Amino acid sequence: MGKVYPDATAALAGVLRDGMVIHSGGFGLCGIPALLIEAIRASGVKDLTVVSNNAGIDDAGLGLLLKTRQIRKMVSSYVGENAEFARQYLAGELEIEFNPQGTLAERIRAGGAGIPAFFTKTGVGTDVAKGKETREFDGETYVMERGIFADLAIVHAYMADTEGNLVYRKTARNFNPMMATAAKVTVAQVEHLVRAGELDADHIHTPGIFTKRIVVCPPAYDKRIEQRTVRKHAAAAAGPDHLPR
Repeated sequence: MGKVYPDATAALAGVLRDGMVIHSGGFGLCGIPALLIEAIRASGVKDLTVVSNNAGIDDAGLGLLLKTRQIRKMVSSYVGENAEFARQYLAGELEIEFNPQGTLAERIRAGGAGIPAFFTKTGVGTDVAKGKETREFDGETYVMERGIFADLAIVHAYMADTEGNLVYRKTARNFNPMMATAAKVTVAQVEHLVRAGELDADHIHTPGIFTKRIVVCPPAYDKRIEQRTVRKHAAAAAGPDHLPR
């Protein structure tokens, strides 16, 4: 049937299992694979280790899997928008491995590049470095971080062709590209699907060799905004006397 599947449930069929490690792309709610997260929730798999910059919010993104207690451990950088995450962590119900954001990105990239470990100055002398190997280079101390290679990567792309070549758009080009390279199986939800050969080769971010399965988002797919911030109209900011009449 090729790489294109009719829905998220079908795209994840035969892939999910209890206790697996999952890369989940996105930054805040931008570029998250929401359809695939919902399908994981519906599957009932549990004891998951999820690698993601953050954990969504209480009613969206990975927050849905936290609410159903399907996540055992989070490997994250920022988790400040999710009250349920905080509750589970403080109650000792959720294991957390915090990472500086750049370190997390590099751990994922390293996993995709086949690099088992690397050294960085970030985190030296802090709790981040506790229990980890340190080494001195040129008179400076560095801490060793391990690359992360997952069982499954779920990503969101703006456009794909039927061969699995992916193009990301703007802020959604965050953790998605590196995660797509760093897993045994990568499943992508995409907003637009075109025939093979229709994408400009110079614009492809993830080559199709990394993408095993694709599901197309429905036309009414809702992309949530974590915190909507808009700039006030210049006249409104100046006061009522300056508003147009």
